[in-house]
Amino acid sequence: MPPRNKNFTGREDLLERLYARMTAGSTGQVTVVLPKVLPQALHGLGGVGKTQMAVEFAYRYRHKYDLVWWISADQRVLIRSSLATLAPHLDLPSAAAIGVEDAANAALDALRRGEPYDRWLLVFDNADEPEEIRDVIPEGPGHVLIASRNHRWEDVVEAVPVDVFTREESIAFLAKRVRKAITPEDADRLAEQLGDLPLALEQAGALQAETGMSVDQYIELLHRHTGQLLDEGKPTEYPISMTAAWELSVSRLSERRPEAIDLLRCCAFFGPEPIPRDVFGQRVSGLNPRLSEILANPIKMSRAVGELGRFALARIDPTSRTIQVHRLIQALVRDELEPEERVTHLADVHRLLTGMPLGNPEESVNWGRHGGILGHVVPARVHESRDLKVRGFALDLARYLYTSGDPLLTWNALARSVRLSGHYAEACDLGEEALEYGLEYLGAEHPAYLLTAKDLSIAWRRLGELGKALEMCTDVHSRYVRRYGLDHPDTLAAAMSLANVQRNNGQEEEGLKLAADTVTRYPRIYGDDHPYTLACTGNLALLYRTCQEPAQALELNERILEKLEQRLGRNHHYYLTVAANLASDLSALGRHEEAVERGRDTHHRLAELVGANHPMALACAANLSADLNHLGTSDAMEEAEGLRQDLRSRYAQKLNLEHPDAVAFLEGRHLDLDFDPPPI
Repeated sequence: MPPRNKNFTGREDLLERLYARMTAGSTGQVTVVLPKVLPQALHGLGGVGKTQMAVEFAYRYRHKYDLVWWISADQRVLIRSSLATLAPHLDLPSAAAIGVEDAANAALDALRRGEPYDRWLLVFDNADEPEEIRDVIPEGPGHVLIASRNHRWEDVVEAVPVDVFTREESIAFLAKRVRKAITPEDADRLAEQLGDLPLALEQAGALQAETGMSVDQYIELLHRHTGQLLDEGKPTEYPISMTAAWELSVSRLSERRPEAIDLLRCCAFFGPEPIPRDVFGQRVSGLNPRLSEILANPIKMSRAVGELGRFALARIDPTSRTIQVHRLIQALVRDELEPEERVTHLADVHRLLTGMPLGNPEESVNWGRHGGILGHVVPARVHESRDLKVRGFALDLARYLYTSGDPLLTWNALARSVRLSGHYAEACDLGEEALEYGLEYLGAEHPAYLLTAKDLSIAWRRLGELGKALEMCTDVHSRYVRRYGLDHPDTLAAAMSLANVQRNNGQEEEGLKLAADTVTRYPRIYGDDHPYTLACTGNLALLYRTCQEPAQALELNERILEKLEQRLGRNHHYYLTVAANLASDLSALGRHEEAVERGRDTHHRLAELVGANHPMALACAANLSADLNHLGTSDAMEEAEGLRQDLRSRYAQKLNLEHPDAVAFLEGRHLDLDFDPPPI
């Protein structure tokens, strides 16, 4: 969390209304704090106090929550990084252990499930693009608070508009902010001139507190600066009162400590996120002389930082040792400079960033340092530089993102997609390449490697490489058990895949025992009626039939199918997988007419969903041809023969006639469809 604002004033009705809206639905509530439609001069921009409202809300109501987490949301990459940092606080592996993407996803999943905490608050600050964060808002038992300037949020979630201060709030704020007593009458006059804009009032209060300037003097100078600004035809996109107040503060600070202005100008070309003080603790060659002189003198540097804080031009956090400049102040500072000056200051920022000793980006021990400056890379326009050192720095950041983001996982996701599309040989080729890469760069115990190995074992099984699949899946399952225990979702997914491959290798009894144990554990993670729980129970039913208990398989599949239809509908592939197996149960019990009826409906739906040449659709058609033959009527046998001729050609094209599925079809045996839980 950012530090609490000791001068926070008023907003009592807003805070109470915000809490009432957050708790109205008790769980899963998402609320956004937006700027109200302000007078034309303000243009609805920053400085109205949205972020400070969110900070105060979090501190005021923190006793209602077990976990409060603050997320800077103006860059998508920072959102995932912040969620990954949350993972260890949820008793999950850190990003250094499993990668940023996995850690972020694990944190989101834990929040959705409410484990270990179901009373949590996430605050997304400066989330100005709804599309960029919708997929990272967890629909769980906790609450989400969003601070944004974008009114499109009003169409998506509950919105609480934040206006400028009321006059009473302005007067109360100035009474807190100005050390020397200020009369209510003077505070009223000053608030009138500044349009009751909180950020402008903070600037004015800080200046008066530091210089002892009278309100009359301040207003006179404010008029002079306002007139000058209007004469020059600017600003066109910032509140005029804010701009005038800022110019007045900068003018006075220049007289008192000019080196602080040089530091402020440098900070304006970083991002609006907190800047680590270590950035300014380096000896870097090539900086402009004034900035170089400040950084070379720790006393001068400390005084400059202190003055920026005292004049409310920056927030100084001694705990995290950071300097943060409001985005509106940054914009005003940049706009004041000539183009040549902007180039100079931007070059200084590039030199400071490239001088940071971040370490090897491919070693997880260094990821924290890389993540600490990530929020400044895009605002500092690092990607535009042609300087070789800066480009090397950018490449290192790309390597950090590449490694911590687990592109192995991306490679494996492609292999998985290819497998699910029914192209098993291609999926094996991709998976084998990804696995080799993962072993070289991550090691055999890394979660990304284990996921890739599990998916490859499934692809091998689908291709008919049953021995390789069994060996790989057995090894992966044992590693998951050692790493996470028996009840972790990844362990359960590996166990179910192992039970499937054991069934394919003639180890039905072992598979039945493992599947039965796994199915008892799934509801503890997902609940009794979650689609994963139901689909995995379908695998157990399949093993009952292959272990010569078709009646038990039928009873279980009928119960599962009813629940899957309620949850997913009759055209979802989970439903159709179980429906195809239920037709085989009926056939095994000699109920061939019912099997044909169920098989026809399922094959039609599967062919529509995945295409007639997908192995699932082929297997369903093969089973239908076998059941038609069992009917024994001339019409049924003629239909079965037509299906067989068509299927023989399709199998030869899709899998080849030596594939186990094709062999079973040619021998008139039923094929089984099973389910492998996808990664979470």
